[in-house]
Formats: sequence, C-alpha cells, structure tokens
Amino acid sequence: MDLISGLSTFVSSSGFANFDYRFLIMILVGVVLIYLAIAKNFEPLLLLPIGFGVIIGNIPFAKGMEIGIYEDGSVLNYLYQGVIKGIYPPIIFLGIGAMTDFSVMLSKPRLILLGAAAQVGIFLAFLGAILLGFSLKEAGAIGIIGGADGPTAIFLTSKLAPDFIGPIAITAYSYMALIPIIQPPVMRLLTTKKERMIKMRPPRAVSKLERVLFPVIITVVCGFVAPGSLILVGMLCFGNILKESGVTDRLSATARTSLIDIVTMILGFCVGASTQADVFLTLKSLKIFGLGAFAFASATAGGVLFAKMMNLFLKDKINPLIGSAGVSAVPAAARVSQSVGRQADPSNYLLMQAMAPNIAGVIGSAIAAGILLALLG
Repeated sequence: MDLISGLSTFVSSSGFANFDYRFLIMILVGVVLIYLAIAKNFEPLLLLPIGFGVIIGNIPFAKGMEIGIYEDGSVLNYLYQGVIKGIYPPIIFLGIGAMTDFSVMLSKPRLILLGAAAQVGIFLAFLGAILLGFSLKEAGAIGIIGGADGPTAIFLTSKLAPDFIGPIAITAYSYMALIPIIQPPVMRLLTTKKERMIKMRPPRAVSKLERVLFPVIITVVCGFVAPGSLILVGMLCFGNILKESGVTDRLSATARTSLIDIVTMILGFCVGASTQADVFLTLKSLKIFGLGAFAFASATAGGVLFAKMMNLFLKDKINPLIGSAGVSAVPAAARVSQSVGRQADPSNYLLMQAMAPNIAGVIGSAIAAGILLALLG
C-alpha cells in the first residue's frame, strides 16, 4: 500500500497531472523569444534568459512543492526578491554608466531636448492606461514602458504595482528587442527623404574636466528636482565617474562586464519565470502589451516631431531621425537612426549624434520614473 500511495503521490505531483493549456501557450511564447534571440539576433542578452525563464516558470507542478517563483521558500522566489525589491535595476544602471560616454551629449547640449521630448510616450501611455480602467499606480507603472528602459520599468513597477512586474517587464523587453521593426515605419512616415538626408556636424572634443563634473552635477540636480530618481540616476552617474576618473579602472571594468552580465542574466531569467500562465494570461496583460506598442510608437513620434520643430529655429539643422533615439534603448535606438538615415543616403553617418538623445533618454526615463514615484508612490 505504501508503494501504491507513493506512486499516487508521484503521479499527482507531476506536470502531466497539473497540466493546463495555458502553460503550453506560455511555453510556446518562451520558445518564440529564444528563436528571436538566436535566429534573428534580437537583443539576445535579454530575450534568451527571459525566454528560457518563461519555459521554466510554466512547467506545471503541484502547489506546495516550493518550486514556483511565487512560492515562499523556493529558490526562484529568493532570486525573485531582487526584482520585486528593486535591487537588480540600480546595479544594471551602475554597469550602464560604466560603459557610457556622455561626450557627444555634452558637446551638443541641445540634443538633450530630444531625449526629453521622447518621454511623451510615458505620459500618453499613462493616460491610455487610466482610460482602460487601470488604477493611478498601475497606470504609472504601465506608462514607464514608453521610456523603452527595462530596468527602469521593473524598478518603478516594483514600487507601484508589483503584481504587474511580469507583464510589464516582458512587454518592455520585448518591444526593446523589436525596436528595429517598430521605429522605422514611424520615422519614415513623419519625415521626408530630404530631411532624412540632412548631414550633421561631428561633435566637438569634450575635456576630461567636463566628463568628470557632469555625473556629479546631474546627480545633485536630479536628486533635488526628483528625489525618486536618485537611486537610478545616482547609480548611473556613479558608474560613469568610475569610468571617467581614470583612477578606478578595475572597478569600472567589473561594473561594465562581469557585474552587469550576472545581474542581467538573473533579472531576465526571473522576469521570464514570473510569467506563470495562471498569473500572466489575463485580459489586463493583453491591455498592457497593447499599451506598450502605443507607448513605443508615440515616444518615437515625439522625438522626431520635436526635432522637426527645433529645425524651424535652427540654422544648423538636426536630422529628425535622431529624435527617435530619444527613447532609452541604448544603443539599439541610435543604431536604428543610423540605419534609416543610411537608407536615404549611404554616406550619412548619424550614430554618434544619435547617441546624444539616446543617452539623454536614459536619464529622462529615470527622472520620469522618479516623478511618477513621487506623485503616486
């Protein structure tokens, strides 16, 4: 009888006994993400861990086995604490700061405005979420998807709407990977070929003193204006000053290589595993995914249109394509600006200029998150 009882327990705890078609749907989603990462090379450092995490998170099991990411005491739950407590995103910002060169942005400060203009996607998505019936806090977390910054989206969501971390993170990272598909049609629709062919002057050389002072100044200014942004902006600038100081090469190298790689890998895996079908496959998740597409498209349009408006007052014209790089997907959005520009004129190189609004977008989305946290937290 003990053997029969044991076999019965074994069978009842297996994935087959706890199968639900929704788990199969999510496993297929994970396979698609892995395919996009490997076959299409769409942000593989993000999509591969997320895709495999989706598969792990949707293997059915009996409740109480301390396996699932939402079960207290499971290993996945311990790893997931770094997500829901907002620990991983600031560490990623530290690494981003250590690999970022602010020189182009400092050489042409007016391009910072394009990074600010692209944040319109955040607030349009925020309003859209309210119209679709989400609460203010939920709408704030959903809106930040428009910044095209996965760590920022996760950080703000962990503070405002932790129940939506899975859908919001998957939406943010999926659309970040699909930027080469989402942005170009919007960019071409809003510009003429003549505008896409505008060539810009190369940036001036920036002194070491400027590069060292900038992270200090921006941390103080952002800290006073929007204290909620201090954790993300502060860690970004801390990483940058490690790089620019020239005296902490070992720390800078660790932050931009091993540290950010480890945290990105764990973060992506945990985000994927958090998409358990019984939690993730809901009408609200589908609404979030739709709002994410709207947020990315409107952020792209905002940056491009603002660049066109600036050209009405400037003698030294800006190529409007770099306005689309105001979203903070670094450097993917800048590469898209370069690619679309070269389709109009193969001799036109916009990558360096596009990096200015691209980097400004990282800071802008962090500030927007801080403002939303102060207003709604």
